[in-house]
Amino acid sequence: MDCATEETEIRHALSALDGIRGLRFLLAERILAIDAETAALNSALAAIRRLGFNPEPISPDHRPSAAQTRAERRRERLRLAGSLALAITAELLHLVVPAYPGHELLEIGIAIAAIALAGFSVFRKGLAALRQGRLNINALMSVAVTGAFLIGRFPEAAMVMALYAVAEAIEARAVERARQAITSLMALAPDQAEIRQSDGRWQRVSATAVAIGAVVRVRPGERLPLDGTVLSGESAINQAPITGESLPVDKRPGDGVFAGTINQGCALEIQVTAPASHSTLAQIIQAVEEAQASRAPIQRFVDRFAARYTPAVFVMALAVALLAPPLLGFTPLQAIYKALVLLVIACPCALVIATPVTLVSGLATAARRGIIIKGGLYIEEARKIKVLALDKTGTITLGQPKLVAFSPRQEGADAGALKQLASSLAERSDHPVSRAVAAGLDGERLAVEAFEALPGRGCAA
Repeated sequence: MDCATEETEIRHALSALDGIRGLRFLLAERILAIDAETAALNSALAAIRRLGFNPEPISPDHRPSAAQTRAERRRERLRLAGSLALAITAELLHLVVPAYPGHELLEIGIAIAAIALAGFSVFRKGLAALRQGRLNINALMSVAVTGAFLIGRFPEAAMVMALYAVAEAIEARAVERARQAITSLMALAPDQAEIRQSDGRWQRVSATAVAIGAVVRVRPGERLPLDGTVLSGESAINQAPITGESLPVDKRPGDGVFAGTINQGCALEIQVTAPASHSTLAQIIQAVEEAQASRAPIQRFVDRFAARYTPAVFVMALAVALLAPPLLGFTPLQAIYKALVLLVIACPCALVIATPVTLVSGLATAARRGIIIKGGLYIEEARKIKVLALDKTGTITLGQPKLVAFSPRQEGADAGALKQLASSLAERSDHPVSRAVAAGLDGERLAVEAFEALPGRGCAA
């Protein structure tokens, strides 16, 4: 499933089947979740295969790894580069190299190789659509390329298919960037957690295997793996990745904490209140996925428009092929060529592809910046905004404390000595205000012994 157009085709094919309770498309990950009875599921897979796709079942807990995705993307780039290089070679042979015995066979061979590299899947899906009487983008391209090849326009057939494949790859890359937004959210929570065992020992286990009620230890500087309640320890927690709060929040025993936040002070012991699959972070990720899968009104309109526009283009091309010779004096070959050109230039790819990709890209860009939008509908409705009110620190400000002035409270005090003492103590503390003081006061620092942080009051040595 490479694009929103193919998602629409699959959706229409499965909507007519009985026994299917729900469909959930994750276009960015090329995954379709089908909620259906066993018999209906088999029928759904058969319907998808009839469309020219090859569905590969995966378990809910296993998705393609990052290494597999990179390897697949690398193979895709090599295939497209080879197809485009062959298509350009065929064009150059046709336009630049003088005719010689056997040159046409060479052009045909190179063009077939370019088409095979770029358009095998397009032909498979296009032929499947034609057999079922459906006129979609793949059917248009298959007819146009086949017709160009049959009338002897071998280099043009190869170039059209290669460029179409490159355009599809660019669109897939845009969707892939949207997927990276979800991947970056998943990376916020660590994969492992340090759990207290029944004998008092601490052991690192997979975060997904931690049960509710388990006690987790989080060291200073580490991210919290799960939602929970603080049992012991006092520390400042950076909750910006989850709540957007720009300044760290002090946490004490009894306070709630979220997976994906950062412990900036002392070690904490936390009692888990939710499994990894139901943490606040997991719910945010699910909200982003559902937002990307939702369909805005403009997207549904474009789908309805394309369903009528594509057959109309086909009828217009057929009319040009049949009526141009008697009405305009074209030869049959010229008329067929003009009809094929019409099929290519009137293909609704840009319209059908641009709308969903724009919405998904907008949702993904917002997610990368910490803004969760509930769906394409709200991006579309945002055009009506006249006034925007912001009331949270860090929304339009940096949200990080910075020392802007230094002044002794007692008149006649040695400002230089006070700066040295303040910067020496502040350098030992992880508190955000202390960091601001240490960064704002330059100069030589004193050695600090027996440093002690006093939550809510400062520090001592």
